[in-house]
Amino acid sequence: MKITSKLLARKELIINIETSNQYDPKSLLKEENIEIKNEGIEEIKSHHLICDGMVLLDTQLYFFTPQTIEFEIDEESVVMNFISSNNVETHIEELESEKFSKENTHNIFYTSHFNATFKIPAFEKINYLSIILSKEFYSAIINEDWKIHEKFSKNILFKKSSYLTSKYLPFTPSIQWIISEIKNCTRQGALKKMYIEAKIKELLIHQLETLINNSQQKETIIPDDYAKLQEAKQIIENDCANAPTLTELSRIISLNEFKLKKGFKACFGTTVKSYIIKLRMERAKELFQNKAITVSEVAYKCGYKDVSHFSAAFKSFYGFSPQKFKMNWDIIQFWITGILLLG
Repeated sequence: MKITSKLLARKELIINIETSNQYDPKSLLKEENIEIKNEGIEEIKSHHLICDGMVLLDTQLYFFTPQTIEFEIDEESVVMNFISSNNVETHIEELESEKFSKENTHNIFYTSHFNATFKIPAFEKINYLSIILSKEFYSAIINEDWKIHEKFSKNILFKKSSYLTSKYLPFTPSIQWIISEIKNCTRQGALKKMYIEAKIKELLIHQLETLINNSQQKETIIPDDYAKLQEAKQIIENDCANAPTLTELSRIISLNEFKLKKGFKACFGTTVKSYIIKLRMERAKELFQNKAITVSEVAYKCGYKDVSHFSAAFKSFYGFSPQKFKMNWDIIQFWITGILLLG
């Protein structure tokens, strides 16, 4: 599997990676960093994790003038794509993609030979995380016969390039958290390879769950209401510690409470209240990585005025008290990962 990328304005390749298509659990994980600065006109940073059958690209771009990037994968591959930027114009051969990227959205696609161009606007911070899996690697971590992605598997079998679902969908808090864990992983060698592969499986679980559920549920909601529900979700995500009440949120998005409650559950698989709690608990877990912070400080930063209410919510969500979590962060992190993989 060979992966190449270049700016049309430059002659040399920015990315030039070649690795085996085979899944080999004993293969070594290689890392490389690319950093290009050209007299303030362009800035390219890309961190790569590479092993047999898998390439992870974490790339940041910033240009003072519009640029076009060509990207190619010469073999069959399944790509888990996570976009953190707006306004990138995309053209992919053999795939009907959305014309412009949307911030904090994700999808999965299969391609027999990926050949694409990306038009990057000026003065936009572009960031994407792409996990490129060979067909063999993908088959090793998921059963192709599973009903959850039967149509997608058939497209792979017949070498028909396709997305798992027609639209890129918003990140969930779980997806955002796992992406953060991948980017901030400090492990080395074999342990890092085990950790990254576990996180890829975690991400795949959450992607399949989100993409399949949403493709089934949002069909029954009219486009105007769906846009308002997305707005409500964004409002909550922007400041979950000070999230509006259901009545206030209903008024802000101009959608009655009944439609808000029913539609939110249908679109996102959870209630408004549960979603706020989930965001707060994810935030609390992140804050507790700072060993100097107190439980009271975390409670306040997560929107709780009463520490006992925060502690009760935390224990209900994770199954143990925040005090225990704080004392045993590394052990609990490993335990949570195992539970999610088995779930």
